[in-house]
Amino acid sequence: MSQKKNQKMIYLLALLFLGGGIGYLVFSGVSQNSVYFLNVSEALAMETGELQQARLFGQVHADGIERDPRSLGVSFMLKDKEDPGRMLRVTYQGAVPDTFKPEVEVIVEGGFNPSGTLFTAKTLLTKCPSKYEQNEQGEMRPPQ
Repeated sequence: MSQKKNQKMIYLLALLFLGGGIGYLVFSGVSQNSVYFLNVSEALAMETGELQQARLFGQVHADGIERDPRSLGVSFMLKDKEDPGRMLRVTYQGAVPDTFKPEVEVIVEGGFNPSGTLFTAKTLLTKCPSKYEQNEQGEMRPPQ
């Protein structure tokens, strides 16, 4: 009888440790990869200390694109899609996508510098322009 009790206790402890381990892995994975996904207006409204890690989306302003010919990267003004008057400066060091140009929609991931005036991006993604048009029935088809 006591041997059955010991086996149940061992299984219960093993299950408890397994559940605790899985719970810890889920919690740590979620907390480390959590980033805000904001538009420019929302990012400007937040405290810069809160935006150590953020993902922003907007459009590249036509003026102010600066490329350094000696290195990879670009510096540009990111404007809010709904409120084009709201903008912030973004710098990015790395390979710039071929589709990067004025007025294209982009997503940048990074954080604000300590002064809160410059967003330093670690990742720069551009939205590909659609090659399809919508017809009268709402179906997507290639342009003719």
